[in-house]
Amino acid sequence: MKRNAVAWAALIVSTAALVSSRGLTRPMPAAPSLPAEGQKEAHALSNAFVAVAEFVKPSVVQISVEQKSRTARIPGGRGLVPFGQGNRNLDPKDFEEMLKKFFGPDVRPEKEQFSPGRHGLGSGFVYDDHGHILTNNHVVEGASKITVTFHDGVEASATVVGTDPQSDVAVIKVDNTNYRPLPRGSSGKLKVGELVMAVGSPFGLSQSVTTGIISATERTDLRINGNDAYESFLQTDAAINPGNSGGPLVDMSGRVVGINSVIMTGANQSTDSGGNDGVGFAIPIDLADDLADKLIKDGKVRRAGIGVLMQPLTPVLAKQFGLDPQVKGVVIGQVVPGSPAEKAGLKTGDVINSFNENPVGSPSSFRLNVAASDIGKSYELTYYRDGVKKSTKITPGDFEQVVQTEKKDSSESQSSKPEPTKTVISDFGLEVQELTPDMVKAMGITKEVKGVVVSSVKEGSPAEAAGIEKGNLITQVIRDRKLQPVKSVQEFQDITGKADEVAVYVQAIDGRGHFVTLSKVSK
Repeated sequence: MKRNAVAWAALIVSTAALVSSRGLTRPMPAAPSLPAEGQKEAHALSNAFVAVAEFVKPSVVQISVEQKSRTARIPGGRGLVPFGQGNRNLDPKDFEEMLKKFFGPDVRPEKEQFSPGRHGLGSGFVYDDHGHILTNNHVVEGASKITVTFHDGVEASATVVGTDPQSDVAVIKVDNTNYRPLPRGSSGKLKVGELVMAVGSPFGLSQSVTTGIISATERTDLRINGNDAYESFLQTDAAINPGNSGGPLVDMSGRVVGINSVIMTGANQSTDSGGNDGVGFAIPIDLADDLADKLIKDGKVRRAGIGVLMQPLTPVLAKQFGLDPQVKGVVIGQVVPGSPAEKAGLKTGDVINSFNENPVGSPSSFRLNVAASDIGKSYELTYYRDGVKKSTKITPGDFEQVVQTEKKDSSESQSSKPEPTKTVISDFGLEVQELTPDMVKAMGITKEVKGVVVSSVKEGSPAEAAGIEKGNLITQVIRDRKLQPVKSVQEFQDITGKADEVAVYVQAIDGRGHFVTLSKVSK
């Protein structure tokens, strides 16, 4: 019996070993092979990047700048930081405190801003065969000495040909003209998702190449260079950092489509870097090319203007004007007396739809198109008035002269504010009263102006939300799809009393005006 037990135990052990052995020697599945077609496409894309980089890099330069004085450049908006060096000459602690004062406690300046010394680094690229190099204004702003280093290590002194702070474009010049200029592409034809490559000297690392895509086009509302800036940025996720300023953004044909200019950094407590977060901005080459040619020719940029104040055409306003809500354009809020716009017959309330056969999408884009036009040349402009599409010829003038006319007209209308007597309360949250001759005289406006004076605005009302203030004039209203003057308080009451929503023209004490849409307070 004992032998049988031993035999059974031996049998069980041997069987388990056999099963285990078979499990260990079980054949493994074959590793999947890489698809030949996929490998071919990957190699083709890689080779394309290599070819573009080899083509572009010989035309890209590093720019070293010595500053004239100890000044600091403040970024134009929260989290928006110019790539180039312009902040090396302020004490780091003072500069950091200044940034926190203006932009909040969480703002983090780029490390390059705190580097010691009085030298800054940026990038640029060869623009033509005459030694001109295109870069950013903030790279060479305030420079006492500029040194350009080419891809082969050759250094050359450069002089400033011209700068345009409003667009952040600058042209410098060297005597050495042995380097090939970059061919220009068309930024206007770029589509979101297209591959692009950035080349420059991030953190002083010359001839660095990064790739990405076009994330967006026509970013016109950043105001990086101030409220009077002329901007329309390309947005890209190609890694660009401090020192990339002025370097080219190129397409997959090696053609420059933009000038790298600014990064948006969302630096937070989880990182010590204020560097690339995947959101960078470049000046479109279509804009920069035109400005560069003007700087080379005249050393400055003369812009054209037509003399109108504008506001966006919202779907609500379009409906009030009797237009399809899908119609694109800008609404004229004011026409400067004696301006090209007045001479062309344009009036307040007209909706500009196209200029020089180019559609008008926003006030910023229209302003850019007009500014880039030729002074003294006639252009066709289409607009809507009373719901009817019309066209006219308009000849832009020198913007500076138009501005001076506007300022003069505005200054002549400045005087002490009157204290209107409260009389009428409307359902839109504001009080109005008649415009008397004494008020006309006190406000410095012409006797021909008719309307009602806003004597007070109720807190939290639609009028307050629309930006209407005490002392404003309401001179016109859109009624039955037409722009009509407001002649009296009674007339204004009649109009507003019969409507749940109304669009009115509001004019400030300095003469500037715009349209607002008011919705009646629900009871």
